[in-house]
Amino acid sequence: MTLEWEQVIVHAVDPVALGRWWAEALGWVVVYSSDDEFEIRPEPDRLPGLDFVRIEETKQSKSRLHLDFRPDDQAAEVARLEAHGAKRVDIGQGDQSWVVMADPEGNEFCVLGQRKQ
Repeated sequence: MTLEWEQVIVHAVDPVALGRWWAEALGWVVVYSSDDEFEIRPEPDRLPGLDFVRIEETKQSKSRLHLDFRPDDQAAEVARLEAHGAKRVDIGQGDQSWVVMADPEGNEFCVLGQRKQ
């Protein structure tokens, strides 16, 4: 039996706006768009992707699933994402080597520091 990871579903009040935000933040391409769904991938035929699907209610609490990113330069990437509309958030993480951020709809994600050798 084989199992292929196709995508992560992200519920969004405005899937098109949030999907475009993430496409620009990651440099990914749009592979599908409608009023209720917006899918992006690293490349058109490369998986997994992120699929933003409309949901009526706004985010209510801490996300149960979030994405982690490891850039070459953490400080530069955090600054770039803040300029793009992300915000630093405190979810009780304390003093850590990663930075917890949230996208425009409040979905948390982490920008990790350099990998230790």
